[in-house]
Amino acid sequence: MRHCGTQTIDTQRLRLRRFEACDLGDMLLNWAGDPAVQTEYGEPAYTTAEAAQELLDRYIKGYSSESFYRWAIIEKESGRNIGQIAFCRVYDELCTAEIEYCIGTAFQGRGYAGEALSAVIGSIFKSTDFRRLEAYHRAENTKSGRVLEKSAMHITDNVERFRQQGLAPEGEVCYCIERS
Repeated sequence: MRHCGTQTIDTQRLRLRRFEACDLGDMLLNWAGDPAVQTEYGEPAYTTAEAAQELLDRYIKGYSSESFYRWAIIEKESGRNIGQIAFCRVYDELCTAEIEYCIGTAFQGRGYAGEALSAVIGSIFKSTDFRRLEAYHRAENTKSGRVLEKSAMHITDNVERFRQQGLAPEGEVCYCIERS
């Protein structure tokens, strides 16, 4: 499987790039420390700089692998880190990855999540051997469903995460997009 790792991607309003040490303050302030964002994301809120630093260190360490994909979402106008988008699971044998993303509450409703997701999908299908990208959201998080649909993903019956665990989605809505 051909990988490219986390490469910088520019859109009209966003720069998607590797996390850097300077991201700590914005991470904590804009999304990682926000319980509302982290609950939807399925993660705990990082309430201290030390906890957020550990998370950031894990992200940065991951870049040593070409199969690690995690982008800081930077708002070009302000230069602030407003969220992240990543492949939380990579299935090399299936040429499939599962996408996750989050945007800070103060930056939601501006189309940033869809802009980032569409950019990642387009870039990854051009520069890797991935054939399928998957995502899911909790059924009550309809905003995330709209983001996925606007990014050309469509509802599917299951995603690889649940298949490998022998589970059917319960309370989650699954999406995918395949290389054309």
